[in-house]
Amino acid sequence: MADALIATLAERTRAIRTGDPCLRDNWMGPVVSEGAAASFERYCERLARDGGRILEGGRRLADGEMANGHFVAATLAEAPAEHPLFQEEMFQPILMAARVKDVRDGVARANAVPLGLTAGCYGGPEDARYFLDHIEAGVTYVNRPQGATTGAWPFYQPFGGWKGSGSTGKAIGSFHYLPLYLREQSQTVVE
Repeated sequence: MADALIATLAERTRAIRTGDPCLRDNWMGPVVSEGAAASFERYCERLARDGGRILEGGRRLADGEMANGHFVAATLAEAPAEHPLFQEEMFQPILMAARVKDVRDGVARANAVPLGLTAGCYGGPEDARYFLDHIEAGVTYVNRPQGATTGAWPFYQPFGGWKGSGSTGKAIGSFHYLPLYLREQSQTVVE
């Protein structure tokens, strides 16, 4: 199954149009700064150096209008599950893939990471239940067609991470969030 999935991911990654984000034809704009673009380049170098391989993208874009910004190519990489970049939140347009034996192996490897912002899974009812009962992440998805691990739906669901991806264990927009901004006060009046 991995070969077919990775081939589909590569095809979709190649199809991402990058450029001026004000133009409807472009799906991806620049990264936020020169520092972010430099980080992107360092991550791509580390991928190859530590046993991974870039399947699509992996380069800065500077043709035409992109010469005046911090544009990078959407990137797909395959790496061993032990690759050190699986331990970091890169916040870059880099999708890393690793082959796993089954949902239990995938969940165990995901939980071995010190981070836990979002996690997603595609599968049948048994795999979905195992995933939801065992994954250590603040926002989880099963069979979400828009992308299994790409953030929360604003105003629809809370958003927050576990472990190193959050500091309070509470999600923005959840029932537990508002009390974080309140202070208790006991009042006694004797008349």
